[in-house]
Amino acid sequence: MYKISIIVAIANNNAIGFKNNLLTNLPNDLKWFKQNTLNKTIIMGRKTFESLPNGALPKRKNIVLTTNTNFIAENCIIVNKIDDIWQHLDNQSENFIIGGSEIYKQFINQAKKLYITRIYGDFNADVFFPEINFNNWDLKEKIENKTDEKHKYDYDFFIYERT
Repeated sequence: MYKISIIVAIANNNAIGFKNNLLTNLPNDLKWFKQNTLNKTIIMGRKTFESLPNGALPKRKNIVLTTNTNFIAENCIIVNKIDDIWQHLDNQSENFIIGGSEIYKQFINQAKKLYITRIYGDFNADVFFPEINFNNWDLKEKIENKTDEKHKYDYDFFIYERT
């Protein structure tokens, strides 16, 4: 069985994005994301891919799920159906779902781990993370982070494992 993990930054109202951008700039969250996904497979939707400033993320296998059969992206594997993803995954290490909202909804039930950055702020958003039933998850780690000169909001890193 493949190890599917979800990594996401979520604000108070379950917001995750606005106009195909992150809600805010949290440099430590970007480091956290890189630390956890480096040398792993990452799976994203087309809009998430298009939001990346420099295209495919280096030192990761990038898989883009899109219904657009003509979509092409350099250094990426393009799949048009979820069932086509499985043949590209590594069954020895974690495979990360990195967004967006529709992709999270499609994989939330297969995920074994959640890496959540909880941003303690309210934002205008047009993209939201699906509701999580935390009765199905055990908190394994929490790292608290406070506002500082580079981080406008308090935020914490959480790692959950499915019960």
